Amino acid sequence: QLQLVESGGGSVQSGGSLRLSCAASGYTYRAASMGWFRQAPGKEREGVALICGTAFTYYADSVKGRFTISRDNDKNTLYLQMNSLEPEDTAIYYCAADPTLYYGAQYLLQPQKFQYWGQGTQVTVSS
Repeated sequence: QLQLVESGGGSVQSGGSLRLSCAASGYTYRAASMGWFRQAPGKEREGVALICGTAFTYYADSVKGRFTISRDNDKNTLYLQMNSLEPEDTAIYYCAADPTLYYGAQYLLQPQKFQYWGQGTQVTVSS
């Protein structure tokens, strides 16, 4: 099995920054594709950013230019650097992984394809 544990959430003011981390353990070789998804109260889970392998990254239009996804395979850790945060970014952020290589932003719309999920970390942005 592959276990994912997120950290780094918190409360910031609009325009601030946060960096989320997702530590993977267990069968880390099954994390070919990794992504960040978020869910706000009363809304469906939405894809934020995806990294396929180590070089291919994809972003939701709403976060392009503000968020950066990266991974450190030596540390088995996925990151999401979030800058210029807005109140609309308030949500629970989830880390997800899957053994399949998902090339393309369309997979941000398909959270059901990701087999492994973390427990989530809350991000709250105040105006």
